[in-house]
Amino acid sequence: MTSLHQAYRTFFGKGDALYQLFSPYRICPLGAHVDHQHGLVSGFAFNSGIEFLFSATDSGKVEMASLSFEGLMTFNVQRPVDEKQGNWGDYLRGAVWALQQDFHLEKGIRGIVKGSMPIGGLSSSAALLCGFVMAIDKVNNIGLTRQQVIDYASIAERMYVGLNNGILDQACVVLCEADKLLYLDTKTSEYRLVPFGGDNPKPLPFKLGIFFSGVTRKLTGTDYNLRVAECKTAAWIMQAYEDEHLQEFSDTRLRDVPEEHLEKYADRMPVRFARRARHFFTECDRVRDGVVAWEEGDIEKFGKLVFESCESSMNNYECGSPELIELYEIMKGTDGIFGGRFSGAGFKGACIALVDPEKLDAIREVVSEKYLKKYPQYKDSFEIFFCDPANGVDFL
Repeated sequence: MTSLHQAYRTFFGKGDALYQLFSPYRICPLGAHVDHQHGLVSGFAFNSGIEFLFSATDSGKVEMASLSFEGLMTFNVQRPVDEKQGNWGDYLRGAVWALQQDFHLEKGIRGIVKGSMPIGGLSSSAALLCGFVMAIDKVNNIGLTRQQVIDYASIAERMYVGLNNGILDQACVVLCEADKLLYLDTKTSEYRLVPFGGDNPKPLPFKLGIFFSGVTRKLTGTDYNLRVAECKTAAWIMQAYEDEHLQEFSDTRLRDVPEEHLEKYADRMPVRFARRARHFFTECDRVRDGVVAWEEGDIEKFGKLVFESCESSMNNYECGSPELIELYEIMKGTDGIFGGRFSGAGFKGACIALVDPEKLDAIREVVSEKYLKKYPQYKDSFEIFFCDPANGVDFL
């Protein structure tokens, strides 16, 4: 936090009652692209993320600077939040907007944030949102539960920022524990934190590999929302064939459709919609199977399911840039990688993997050499990190 303290003094001078908060990034080994359809997911938070250093303002004014992005973000929590500005401050404004729906906010925040990795596929937006919701909660003494932090951060991203995602990202950022796998039903919000080895816990036999393609992206500028709409359309089509009462499109999800309907109507549906539905149902099955493998302490089986998840993401969900696909193919053939897949939305950004701690140097060398041979233009932005699972967001 030393650099944050220095930055705080540079921007704001001496501060009183400084609070420190760490909000981790997350990965989802199994459960890709299904949370917006109320599917089953799994996840880890890990020991890289966004650091916050802040103090309260009695005037309600928010003044936030970032060591990762340009611009001092300013607005006031005592007044209606302005329209989106098209910068990173929209996540801060969105958090306040969501809280304003239920609470009268008096105190604002003056502070600094710093992200520890490039943006792309690790839910930095969820880390920023959850951390800022907790910061506003802290200075206003609201007393939010962990589930409420998840809910308000999700509302901010969906209804203010405009990304039609589920609660996977926020739940991982808030709920995870360092030595366990988060297993979450995104329809009911019921979850388990599962030790590796189940009733006979074992030390985690892997590290998390984060492979940045060198290509950055913004989810609201990709086909992310289109894929969500395609999944909903697939559900609507099957419900219509069954002559069921149709809900509003916004309330329609594949979780509400029995899996056998897909086999019944797949040949009558446009191919793209059948593929989206097939990904949903098979991915939820992979999550269930993955939790069993995890409880059995079988990292090889768990990793194989992660590879299969990525295959479905490419073939059924149809996401993946050429760079990410190349990274995935390299990972599949690299000794010491148990399993891997695209991270996040899977259009650009990063790949993640579960890797053998004894083979980190060889993995770094092999993946870097092969990837940069194909894409030498990314030699200055391609990066590899090895991390460990971590606890969710909290004050330091």
